[in-house]
Amino acid sequence: MGKIAFVFPGQGAQSVGMAKDVFDEIPASRHVIEAADEALGFSLSSIIFEGPDQELKQTYNTQPALLAASVAYLEAFREKGITPDYVAGHSLGEYSALVASGVLSLKEAITIVRARGEFMEQAVPGGQGAMAAVLGADREALSTLCRSVTEEGTPAELANINCPGQIVISGSTEGVTAVSGRVKEAGGKRAIPLEVSGPFHSSLMREAAERLAGKLKDVQLTAPSVPVVANVNATPVSDPEQIRKLLVEQVYSPVLWHDSVEWMISQGVDTFVEIGPGNVLTGLIKKIDKNVKLININSLASIKELETL
Repeated sequence: MGKIAFVFPGQGAQSVGMAKDVFDEIPASRHVIEAADEALGFSLSSIIFEGPDQELKQTYNTQPALLAASVAYLEAFREKGITPDYVAGHSLGEYSALVASGVLSLKEAITIVRARGEFMEQAVPGGQGAMAAVLGADREALSTLCRSVTEEGTPAELANINCPGQIVISGSTEGVTAVSGRVKEAGGKRAIPLEVSGPFHSSLMREAAERLAGKLKDVQLTAPSVPVVANVNATPVSDPEQIRKLLVEQVYSPVLWHDSVEWMISQGVDTFVEIGPGNVLTGLIKKIDKNVKLININSLASIKELETL
């Protein structure tokens, strides 16, 4: 029997109405959403269930909303009695993984990611930062291209190493535009601008990271019950102080998703369960290794239909 990893999606997976099915039918899931409302002191649930989409898309709403929805699905799925060998999450999803492994309480996590969203949104004035998904490029060549553009005074950096042939770049609008226009030099086919409110996972986010460090300073972190594979170094972390440090670094460092998945596979993981709205990570993992088993837990129906792993 191979090992199992639970993985949790990041920003972009959200949709109005997510987790309403488990909220209506599963008491533990309802409790998660209600606890999120209580932690924030306003009705996050009405934004999650009713929108409007524009409001849900605001980073400071998206982050707690997606965390709450993912943990609501996790609680519904827990009734199956399946325990993972590893947990990991993509960017914001790392907080869902930390809740799943008991490092953070749900309420702490919700208030932290709400603040994280605000800090990230405020770090760079609107229009000055950008992100783009580059398809087909070689990682090293793209990194070199980003460095040369950055040396010209317009920062551009690798932000998400998602899977073979999909790397997201982030930085100043000029830098991202310059790299996007030259992706063929790195073997890339094209660059697709992303609808985001800032240059996430780039050095332009250092101010947001410093503010997050202040917020995390007094938060109680517990050693994880299951190893958490961190975005920053694609290896498991168990020391609460190291987790705290890496959560700060994560804001301005690339998300090493491809590396994280490969590391878990190297440790014997052959089943990945994506828990949370959408199926973005399932698509990425399929491109990393088409031989692993992939399961999506993104609806009450998907939980009911699942007989066994």
